[in-house]
Amino acid sequence: MLLNIILVITAYLLGSIPSSVWIGKRFYGVDVRRHGSHNAGATNTLRVLGRRAALPVFAIDFLKGFAAVKLSLIAMRFNCYAADSAELFTLQMFLIVAVVIGHIFPVFAGFKGGKGVATIAGTMVAVATVPTLLALGVFIIVLAVSHYVSLGSIIGAICFPIILALRHEDIKMVIFGIVVAVLLILTHRKNIKRLLSGTESKIYLVKRHNKDGE
Repeated sequence: MLLNIILVITAYLLGSIPSSVWIGKRFYGVDVRRHGSHNAGATNTLRVLGRRAALPVFAIDFLKGFAAVKLSLIAMRFNCYAADSAELFTLQMFLIVAVVIGHIFPVFAGFKGGKGVATIAGTMVAVATVPTLLALGVFIIVLAVSHYVSLGSIIGAICFPIILALRHEDIKMVIFGIVVAVLLILTHRKNIKRLLSGTESKIYLVKRHNKDGE
């Protein structure tokens, strides 16, 4: 029990690593939370600082989620949880919640973080690799067509539990997928309002050129 508590706290601290804030301040002298959407995540970093800053931010945030779930391997070793046991699954869910809360409310950055999309993606890959990759494909298609990261994230998240169900995954995994979808929708409430009002910012995967070819 004590070990599980330590692991959950560790997951929260992992999530609290504010990659966008630290990279922005250290290498660009900019706090991304003061610009763009005021969100401490990879998308706003891309918007404010460009791809060179956004890529490592995304990678770090993704790895935070992946690593948090893999902390459960420590519990398996010391608590002798079976790989497919309900106890291990429950612990993984707590670790996922902890790392996402850490990203949204990071203790190392004044509890002002991001939406947790990259971090959630990392946790999803750790527990359901193939369904996550399929949902990621949906995200990329929606982003390429609409140029809205938020819309791609929302639709990809909604498709995730559907994909799990279609693949006849365990009911626990389907419930996990639903929780992930609901969590992402909740963290995108402001984005949804901007999408409906037509004021949401667009992100282009390929750099656009103006009519003069500049």
